[in-house]
Amino acid sequence: MQLFRFANPDYLYLLLLLPVVVILYIINEIRKNRSIKRLGDISLIARLAPEMSKIRPAVKFSLQLIALSAGIIMLARPQFGSKIEDVKKQGVEVIIALDVSNSMLAEDIQPDRLTRAKQAISRLVDNLDNDKIGLVVFAGDAYTQIPVTTDYVSAKMFLSTINPNMVPKQGTAIGAAINLGVRSFSPGEGKSKAIIIITDGENHEDDAVSAAEEAAKAGIVIHTIGIGSTEGVPIPILNNGKRDYIKDVEGNTVISKLDEDILKKIAISSGGNYVRASNSNIGLDEIFSQIKKMKKQELESSVYTEYNDQFQIFAAIAIFLLLVDFMIMERKNRRLANIRLFKFKV
Repeated sequence: MQLFRFANPDYLYLLLLLPVVVILYIINEIRKNRSIKRLGDISLIARLAPEMSKIRPAVKFSLQLIALSAGIIMLARPQFGSKIEDVKKQGVEVIIALDVSNSMLAEDIQPDRLTRAKQAISRLVDNLDNDKIGLVVFAGDAYTQIPVTTDYVSAKMFLSTINPNMVPKQGTAIGAAINLGVRSFSPGEGKSKAIIIITDGENHEDDAVSAAEEAAKAGIVIHTIGIGSTEGVPIPILNNGKRDYIKDVEGNTVISKLDEDILKKIAISSGGNYVRASNSNIGLDEIFSQIKKMKKQELESSVYTEYNDQFQIFAAIAIFLLLVDFMIMERKNRRLANIRLFKFKV
């Protein structure tokens, strides 16, 4: 359920021009100051032209920049939902169980395993339509990050915050992730529920295969994606601001290897597929194409069917700031010299 949206979001790309405008302004100011210095001593020039102001042009530029930003947002047409309706669609429910243990920071998949997985999930969410998606994160235990939803905007927002520091217990409890995923689906029968596990497979905590077999009895298909190399790589960390690698209690560098065997067993025991990720393809799209072939069920969700434009607020801000900018002169007015609107020494 998307409460807020932009009707014309493409206009927001114009905000990328703002840093360019700031840089051009700074360059122009530097050139102006150099030109003034070539005329003679700065203090002498200031006495000869007391109406000159250093702060007023900067104030005017700031007002213009903010007004421009408000104008761009206005063009994008911000909207808030005003009417909620319950709609029914044919789709599937998918819960992605993402490993966020420290081993997912290994860099055999560039830029690292976790970042690459998050990028693939984000692209998948962009292509969803009628389906519901949820997200479970796990390390030494499992936690619900996103309940099953059709609010894809919120899903992407929460996805961007995921990192290994968000879980208090390290490890790789795949079984706990499966059990939590099973409990996270919407109530009701149907053969349109699937779990996708993205992990390096180094399960240290529980019996993941037994958990997968129990999920299969409930009609839930589990697909697995193995991310990493079977040869193994060290896990980078920052130690006192310097790059280092995770070490065990004996001081040896920990090597994280992909365990494909357990991931294949989990997939087979629940009627799913196993895919090994690579730098060019994580495999999420391939698995989701298989999920889309499942029997669809009727999914009910609450959505906003009408939106009210809120661009008027930003239009008013832009107009007000431009009026203030028009009223502020770049040079001091000698007749108004005693009115100290700007209490800066210039």
